[in-house]
Amino acid sequence: MFTGIIKDVGRVSGVKGQNGGLRLRVSYRNSPEFTTLSIDESVSLNGACQTVVAVGEGWFEVDTVEETLSKTTLGSFQVGSQVNLERAVRPMDRLGGHFVLGHVDCAAKVHEIRQLGSSREIWVFFPDVFSPFIVSAGSITIDGISLTVAKLEALRFAVAIIPYTFAHTTLHALQQGSKVNLEFDILGKYVARQLETRSSSVQADSRIDEGWLHENGF
Repeated sequence: MFTGIIKDVGRVSGVKGQNGGLRLRVSYRNSPEFTTLSIDESVSLNGACQTVVAVGEGWFEVDTVEETLSKTTLGSFQVGSQVNLERAVRPMDRLGGHFVLGHVDCAAKVHEIRQLGSSREIWVFFPDVFSPFIVSAGSITIDGISLTVAKLEALRFAVAIIPYTFAHTTLHALQQGSKVNLEFDILGKYVARQLETRSSSVQADSRIDEGWLHENGF
């Protein structure tokens, strides 16, 4: 599990195809956060939870499988691509963002980027199927970054980006049409699921048919 607080921006230094998936090598800037990374640990690459399979001085490797490639932007990585990095959260860590699982829901397209004084407003399209999981002022993850939904419309939302976040993540490289990984808030997913299940149960209990009448002595 992660919090969406990016610890470093690394660069893809190797891409190798293997059995329909990819072996990705990611180099980082000798950040103390990653020098103790070990094999079998979880790490977030642009919001996608991956397992470390090899480590070296200033780099680590992950195996990205077909399922991940179909749902995320990791398949578009090339040597030199920048990537947001976060290690898995520990029980004693501060939860500075929100609960992020690293299970990307979909890849979405940036619709518009607006300059608002020192900050920026980024608008992103999202598929209608995810509408129940997003609310204004709620949490959302873009490329692994924990952000707050500032504005919400039918099939797009906006987030407000402060200068520090813009400068210290891959957001500064985005432009209109760029693809990003989205993970919707897990709490919203559970609430939506509970409401769906309760509604189905109520509908099932409220049906009066011939079988129900017979069972109840009519």
